[in-house]
Amino acid sequence: MVKRTLHFSNPAHLSCKNQQLVVELKDEQRITKTIPIEDLGSVILEHPQITLTTYLLDELLAHKVAVVTCSQKYMPNGIFLPLDGNSEQTERIRTQLEASVPLKKQLWQQTIKAKIQNQAMVLRKLNLNATRLENLIEKVTSGDAKNCEAEAAAYYWKEIYGKHFVRTRDRDTPNAQLNYGYAILRSIVARAITATGMFPSIGIHHKNKYNAFCLADDIMEPYRPYVDWIVLNLPNIEDAEPEGLTREQKIELLKLSQLDIEINELKRPLFHAVSNTTSSLYKCFAGEQRKISYPLFHF
Repeated sequence: MVKRTLHFSNPAHLSCKNQQLVVELKDEQRITKTIPIEDLGSVILEHPQITLTTYLLDELLAHKVAVVTCSQKYMPNGIFLPLDGNSEQTERIRTQLEASVPLKKQLWQQTIKAKIQNQAMVLRKLNLNATRLENLIEKVTSGDAKNCEAEAAAYYWKEIYGKHFVRTRDRDTPNAQLNYGYAILRSIVARAITATGMFPSIGIHHKNKYNAFCLADDIMEPYRPYVDWIVLNLPNIEDAEPEGLTREQKIELLKLSQLDIEINELKRPLFHAVSNTTSSLYKCFAGEQRKISYPLFHF
């Protein structure tokens, strides 16, 4: 079963009863709704007037639900994840920490190859020239020493949005939509990492000491083109909200976890594909296999 992503953008009080998420809307009608917690994968809290109980937080974390908070600019800015996501967590984190530098460089090489491959597939789907990206794939060395990722990104964005486009954290279109989608993707990946028993702060490439989700940022790279594709197909609605996104666009981006994608020659929802990827990553750390399972973009 694909876990649901809930998005709360209005004042509400959230609590728990009988393992059900109880939602009481803070409007004149005081409407109350319930949702089984076991059905949830992520909960996004966007409005500043949302309150919730500690008991609910405890139940959400017990069911490995990622809780995402948003800033005053309505952009995701924090993730709550369980500390004990797997029964073998101590051993798995030790295995993760003991992974050698050469192994990490090889895994990063695989990751960047998969990302560029999916970017090329997006360009092909848009009837744009992807030859340069396809040629770059074979040039990616261990650890991506030649920084083919950056070269591919520069060409990729130029082909899609024109030579004047710059990827930033600003709230202009399409950056606002991309940033929102990537934040949702990051929460899905971080949840899968903790559920696999690994520590999301210890990356295979990213090493920023201020980043608590280095590994999530590593593993999500080949999945970014799926967000790009959704953004490219978002409805163009003029009445955008202050953060640059419309409600309709957010709804489409929140469907990311349900997106059917191809991984290991099988079609499965992105939510489950990410778990397949993180599971394969641990097996690489443990010496049980040599390659991470990444999706191949097809639509």
